[in-house]
Amino acid sequence: MICSVKQSTLSFTCSDVIPRNCLASKPQISSLPSVSNAQVSSSHLSIKKPLYLSAAKGIGPLLRNRKPVIECKAYEADRSQPLDLNVELPERQDAAQRLKISIYFATWWALNVVFNIYNKKVLNAFPYPWLTSTLSLAAGSLIMLISWATRITEAPKTDLEFWKILFPVAVAHTIGHVAATVSMSKVAVSFTHIIKSGEPAFSVMVSRFLLGETFPVAVYLSLLPIIGGCSLAAVTELNFNMIGFMGAMISNLAFVFRNIFSKKGMKGKSVSGMNYYACLSILSLVILTPFAIAVEGPQMWAAGWQTALSQIGPNFIWWVAAQSIFYHFYNQVSYMSLDQISPLTFSIGNTMKRISVIVSSIIIFHTPVQPINALGAAIAILGTFLYSQVNCHLFVN
Repeated sequence: MICSVKQSTLSFTCSDVIPRNCLASKPQISSLPSVSNAQVSSSHLSIKKPLYLSAAKGIGPLLRNRKPVIECKAYEADRSQPLDLNVELPERQDAAQRLKISIYFATWWALNVVFNIYNKKVLNAFPYPWLTSTLSLAAGSLIMLISWATRITEAPKTDLEFWKILFPVAVAHTIGHVAATVSMSKVAVSFTHIIKSGEPAFSVMVSRFLLGETFPVAVYLSLLPIIGGCSLAAVTELNFNMIGFMGAMISNLAFVFRNIFSKKGMKGKSVSGMNYYACLSILSLVILTPFAIAVEGPQMWAAGWQTALSQIGPNFIWWVAAQSIFYHFYNQVSYMSLDQISPLTFSIGNTMKRISVIVSSIIIFHTPVQPINALGAAIAILGTFLYSQVNCHLFVN
């Protein structure tokens, strides 16, 4: 109701409100009698608060004694009693959202761990990172094309301008993907991800020297443990390889440019995270394929494939399929997560992902790790976390 009263209660005594022919049937609540102008002025009616009606009293005696009296009480909204309504509370909605994000993160990390394990197995038996990278993009592109064709997923609405804007993003993504795969073909998975945890340092340096952006002192201070930890881990790495090290560094730089191009070019584009990554994979596949053929070539692939089959057996085919499929799925889930969370939460999740990959790869591949090497990795990851926290504080303020 619209009106409310400033008095604590206001009683209406109604006579002959319920018709006689309705007394024998189920009681019904009729409309309230009109209030005269004199009553309105004396009761100080206002429209500031809604008017609530308490339960009607006197219906039972009315039916027994046929006394046509019903007493209704009205009270202000701020003095009302809680209503027992089946309404979903914000706390429940927040809990459901947190559960959804937790499932996204757990799936993202699990798929990434599985991808890195199978990717390293394939590269150990088949040391051709350019073809391996191409197969990863091809599997994801095929999966999404089938999903669009069968209408499992709604195809994105794109135009030529969209693909023009996406092109530099795809170039950077292709370079970063291939460079990371080259790195993992030469060094341990844990070492590659330790170096890749230094990506925030590259992001700040590129933004500062190429884009002219300035940052507070706290941001630069948060980079010190990242740079120091990565350097300590690299110096103490038992299986250090310059190609593997440079591959991880190039991957960091390329992904920084990918993020910059994405941020500048995709403003105002209504493409979901899943479809955006699908388009990115397709365009990256088109870019990468001719370079992979030029660098390695079908003859090398055929010889390496036969060698791997003779040494591993049919399981090698499963390894190749698994690393290709899981690569697409873990990236797809990560982009779907980005639709649901803030960039800061995504950054923290990415940091925790690296921890899970480093630890699981050390356990599965029995990678020898010195205590000083583990300390460097821990410092680098801690620095990445601090960098995310500093950015969060600056963003909120």
